Amino acid sequence: MTERTVTAKRVPPAQLAPQLRDAITRLNRRVRQARPVGDLTVTQLSALTSLKLAGALTPRELADVERVQPPTMTKIVAKLEERGLVQRTPHPTDGRQVILAATEGGLAVLEQFERARNEWLASRLAALTEDERDALRRAAEILQQLARA
Repeated sequence: MTERTVTAKRVPPAQLAPQLRDAITRLNRRVRQARPVGDLTVTQLSALTSLKLAGALTPRELADVERVQPPTMTKIVAKLEERGLVQRTPHPTDGRQVILAATEGGLAVLEQFERARNEWLASRLAALTEDERDALRRAAEILQQLARA
């Protein structure tokens, strides 16, 4: 590789940041669209995923995690509860509070959505070369490091 080739591939962080952010945003949007037919909104899926990851949260904690106002979360939870995807249980120490958790049905719905999204992405990755997939594997590791920082 010549000096010129190496130099041409170097991109300053300020220039890379918007390119990378745009690519991640567009890919994320496209992956979110790859889902089984259903009437769950992206917001409802996100709240359900947060409950899966956290195990159980109060409505206020869930609103904070999802970065929405508590009245908005109340509406989201009501819809999920109507479908049997979320359950409320009394708070162990505060009788004024409840704890929200995903039900087995809610976890099954999330699994269906994850499977559909993974299948969509896997089919796109299969069209890439081995070198391209290897580059994406390395990029995924780096992106995970950035997300944890």
